Amino acid sequence: MSELPRVPTTGARRRRALSVVIAVFLLVGIGWLAWWYIESRGHETTDNAYVGGNLVQVTPRVAGTVVAIGADDTDLVDAGQTLVRLDPSDARVALAQAEAQLAQSVREARVLYAKDTTLAATVAQRKVDLARAQDDLARRAPLVASGAVSREDLQHARDAVAAARAALKTADEQLAASRALTEGTAVQKQPSVLRAAARVREAFLAVQRDTIPAPVRGYVAKRSVQVGQRVAPGEPLMAVVPLDEVWVEANFKEVQLREMRIGQPAQLTADLYGSQVEYRGRVAGLAAGTGGAFALLPPQNATGNWIKVVQRLPVRIELDRKQLAEHPLRVGLSMEVDVDVRDASGPQLAATPVRGPVYATKAFDEQAAAADARVREIIAANLGRGQ
Repeated sequence: MSELPRVPTTGARRRRALSVVIAVFLLVGIGWLAWWYIESRGHETTDNAYVGGNLVQVTPRVAGTVVAIGADDTDLVDAGQTLVRLDPSDARVALAQAEAQLAQSVREARVLYAKDTTLAATVAQRKVDLARAQDDLARRAPLVASGAVSREDLQHARDAVAAARAALKTADEQLAASRALTEGTAVQKQPSVLRAAARVREAFLAVQRDTIPAPVRGYVAKRSVQVGQRVAPGEPLMAVVPLDEVWVEANFKEVQLREMRIGQPAQLTADLYGSQVEYRGRVAGLAAGTGGAFALLPPQNATGNWIKVVQRLPVRIELDRKQLAEHPLRVGLSMEVDVDVRDASGPQLAATPVRGPVYATKAFDEQAAAADARVREIIAANLGRGQ
């Protein structure tokens, strides 16, 4: 008789299934460890990250009443575009008064220079008078002994010389005093003219500042100003947000910063677009302190109820401008950040100081140039010929 095949017992089947399960778990574990060692070990990630940007405040520099508003929330504006206009009536009156005062100061300065010429002629005349008196005295003195000239006439001649000499000295002093106001300077540089010119610039800028331009190109947000509102210098009216210059502020735990360095590449995704859009970035800098250290009310840990809390440090991530143009972000949006920290050769802190302005605007440069041009125009109109 042939033997019948042995049927596996229930215990054997269980052991075989358990072995398969254990083998699968081991393979998964080995695969995860290999992936962690090769790829994940060199990355630090966080979902505590948000888009940051510049909120450029639009504020008046002079007081006034709002008569027009040039843009509303969500509108795109260019740098220099008019956003708010104030009533210019009072400022124009003040400008007219300042211009009249400058014209008068220029003409008064011209009088000083003309007075120098007059006083110089007076000095020359007094010198001639003194020479004539001295000659008269010299002729009379020898004739006293012969009786041709009386002593009284001689004394009169001496008095005439003394009077001529005193008149010459007075004229010299007057000329010196006049030249002290004009010597070494032109009419345009006279202190009274410079003071009046400064007032014209001040009044001219006040008129120009009744028109409030956009400091930068961006989108209008937080508009609070209304037509007819009386505003004061420095009062926030609205904000302009340049969305092409946003960045990401990622808050990493302090234990994640051991290998993080400036310049390391980063990959980011926004909740707005999901994983379909992936941004490229780089670490631009690590903050100088934790968020709690710069809070309005910093935590006081020197208490008996102290509990250690893992701190987070803001890390600034710069984004690719081209990607921002294709997929714009808004300030405050949530982001997920993955920083490749395998290359830790870069610095943790910036090694060189910043040179020049980080942000700047030229929207107000033309106002000062126009004020200077107006001052030169008034001075030239009142100088007269040959000045």
